[in-house]
Amino acid sequence: MSKHALLSASASERWLKCPPSAKLCAQQEDKVSSYAQQGTDAHELCRHLVETALGRPSRDPTGELAYYDAEMQEAAEGYRDFVVEQIEEAKELCKDPLVCVEQKLDFSKWVELGFGTGDCVIVADGLLHVIDFKYGLGVLVEATENSQLKCYALGALDTFGDLYDIRRIKLSIYQPRRENVDTFELSAEQLLKWADEVLAPTAKLAYEGKGEFAVGEHCRFCKVKATCRKRAEYSLELAQYEFVEVPTLDEIEIAAILPRIDTLVSWADDVKDYALKQALAGVHYPGWKLVEGRSNRKYTDEAAVAGAVSNAGYDPYEKKLLGITAMQKKLGKKVFEQLLSELVIKPQGKPVLAPDSDSRPEFNAAKNDFANDFVNDFNFMEVNDNE
Repeated sequence: MSKHALLSASASERWLKCPPSAKLCAQQEDKVSSYAQQGTDAHELCRHLVETALGRPSRDPTGELAYYDAEMQEAAEGYRDFVVEQIEEAKELCKDPLVCVEQKLDFSKWVELGFGTGDCVIVADGLLHVIDFKYGLGVLVEATENSQLKCYALGALDTFGDLYDIRRIKLSIYQPRRENVDTFELSAEQLLKWADEVLAPTAKLAYEGKGEFAVGEHCRFCKVKATCRKRAEYSLELAQYEFVEVPTLDEIEIAAILPRIDTLVSWADDVKDYALKQALAGVHYPGWKLVEGRSNRKYTDEAAVAGAVSNAGYDPYEKKLLGITAMQKKLGKKVFEQLLSELVIKPQGKPVLAPDSDSRPEFNAAKNDFANDFVNDFNFMEVNDNE
């Protein structure tokens, strides 16, 4: 069994929506980013803290973690506490629930060679709880209908279902750097119905490289997103919006364009980034060439600069108060709250356009001084730009 499954649970959101992308992505080289290594380090620390909390032997890995810091320690401790809370809840169902840490899970009954690792799996009478730790800061991950966690739950159900009468399935995401703790619950019957009717048939298509290409949010995790023909065709179709032949756009036309903009910009940026990397590797694009971009001046030796300026009787340094995030890291969350909770405010964010489906309340510009100031500042900049 290979280290990375062709149809991995972590990539299931993508290949379930775009089955043929699985084989295309498998042909691309895996590149380990600093963010991925940071996540690996955080998971290793989480494993150690949970094992220790359970009274199991575990060697402290912190000295070997490349990205270990106070933020990671705090995040892992929070995860450990969350897991312990869930174990205590499970004990209400049975005195000695089964707790598996970094459990290998095989869901190949539904997905060819499908396997993965569950960060924490708790099994009690009538209940299976799968908990997944996410250290990422970028994308907010939701537990609701999360296909990765459902695949893990299937693997756990297949492994432990004969030993326990599992009727309820709980899926939890613990994402501390986004202050996101999300739990979704479904029945074992619902999970198996999804596995048989959605997961298994789609996985069969994906494994064989069949099915239809599809464009959507899942494209951001695709290794061939920059060169995908379907995505290019879709994006270019979005750009070919047909307008009524009048000099200016009306509100209806602008409303129709807004949801297309982010998709177009994302695709364009992906293509540009890919083309630059290929050009640096020696690929020539007709009509284009590599040139040196703009750069800013920099010191060759900062210590020498500071010494020269100090010897001349000047102070080469500026003193600046640490930012809120840096200050919280320096003091620790508890001390930060004790000392500065009353000295920190969260100003109102700038108004942004969002679809009606967005859960945030509507911004009332007429009653908001900030909005009026924002509009006035924007109009002032517009006037100066036109002068």
